[in-house]
Amino acid sequence: MATNPDTNPVSAKRWQDQLILLLGLWLFITPWVFSYAIPSAPAWNAFISGAVIAILAAFELYRTYFWAVLVNLFVGIWVAISPWVLKVADQRPLMWNEVIVGLAVVVLALWEMQTDPELHKHWPGAGHAT
Repeated sequence: MATNPDTNPVSAKRWQDQLILLLGLWLFITPWVFSYAIPSAPAWNAFISGAVIAILAAFELYRTYFWAVLVNLFVGIWVAISPWVLKVADQRPLMWNEVIVGLAVVVLALWEMQTDPELHKHWPGAGHAT
């Protein structure tokens, strides 16, 4: 028996949100995994960015919020460039972790914006009159 995706709160079309949630949780715990100095700019960056990404993705699992996907997109961009802004790009494990997580969040958010009909109608020029 097939279920209606609108009645199933965590539908298959939300797989990007599930991955983004996991990436946010991973980012949040990386200061302990990679032994960042706590407190430090890289640790605070991971805590705050990871929490924002995870919380917004959790909201997205249950209801479509264009603004939440957009914020995660921008936070993903920030995470990807943050090793250079925070001047820690010479710490290779930290740098690669931030770049990979940030770019993954960006790609998944853009993918979701392009494939989720609820989000697609919010793109500029999509037109709301039918």
